[in-house]
Amino acid sequence: MSNHNLILHLTTVHSPFDVRIFHKEAKTLVRAGLEVAIIAQHDENETVDGIRILALPKIENRTHRILILTLRAFWMALRQKADIYHLHDPELLSVGMLLKLIKGKKVIYDVHEDYGKQMLSKPYILKIIRKGVGFLVRGIEYFSSKLFDAIIAATDDILKNFYYHKLAVSVKNYPILSNFSIGRQTRKTEKKVFSLIYVGGLDEIRGITQIVRALEPFDSDDQLKLTLCGRFSPTRYELEVRALEGFKRVEYLGWIDPHEIPTLLEMQDAGIVCLHPIMNYVTSLPLKLFEYMAAGLPVIASNFPLWKEIVEGSGCGICVDPLNPEEIAKAIKYLMKHPGSTEQMGKNGRRAVIEKYTWEKEGKKLLDLYAQLLDR
Repeated sequence: MSNHNLILHLTTVHSPFDVRIFHKEAKTLVRAGLEVAIIAQHDENETVDGIRILALPKIENRTHRILILTLRAFWMALRQKADIYHLHDPELLSVGMLLKLIKGKKVIYDVHEDYGKQMLSKPYILKIIRKGVGFLVRGIEYFSSKLFDAIIAATDDILKNFYYHKLAVSVKNYPILSNFSIGRQTRKTEKKVFSLIYVGGLDEIRGITQIVRALEPFDSDDQLKLTLCGRFSPTRYELEVRALEGFKRVEYLGWIDPHEIPTLLEMQDAGIVCLHPIMNYVTSLPLKLFEYMAAGLPVIASNFPLWKEIVEGSGCGICVDPLNPEEIAKAIKYLMKHPGSTEQMGKNGRRAVIEKYTWEKEGKKLLDLYAQLLDR
């Protein structure tokens, strides 16, 4: 692929340094000799690791973002002589259609989530109209994607929504294995406190309440700690969680830079991800699950069929009912009282990631897709 090809990523929702967009996709394309730029909300134009960041103004209000930033992103994209426009948000579908019609260049729609399903659990949408909004989003995706040259889906389940498209592939959000090169075996064996970790968004449907409540049945002499990393949403939810009895065992670190996560994970004893059984989560592939595995941690995960296939199939952890704190507590107790099994689960998980679940493998699929588009 020629280094004269400019690839322009567009997002009005994500940070320019979003792990999937910047650290995985953009860096992979740069290493392949392509010129890459990202239009995203940022303080200023700059170049980082050979990738140009074209700054959109920062807007927190959702309505203003959709109305104002979408137009700004379109105007900025028009002025770039890109060979491929790579969209990352459903609110940019109209921008993609206009760019396709006006510029006549290639357009990729990168689908991070099943947005039709996601609408069913959005708290800011009235319950009575959620199904209708979800149906509308799915319809807009269908008609706009017919114009686009390729679809990239973050999971195989999302890919099924685009069965009709001539060029649609899944590029999964698996961890970059080289970031987890050390693994859990470096941990100090003399550490007595059993440390459980959760990394990600902290809101009710991600099971934070149940995880913290699962810490309540333990005796005062049980050496157990939960490390929570991420931002609470909404703010009042943080107050609810802090009021729980189990929060006495929590160490809250707030938002953590993605670069620091591998080192932090390697200091823990187990990872937990107990998302609620809503439609969008049941078929998801949360990055945190695979990062725990890559770091050599045994995992406690929701008992969704797909997750059970991954976790129990590789023997790397225990699947539980995410709505049942007692069941979560039972799994924690098992890991605490069976260090031999816990250690083996961690090794099994890391082996599974090395064999199946790495960005290094997914990145090749991304490059194959780009080669098809640029060679036409």
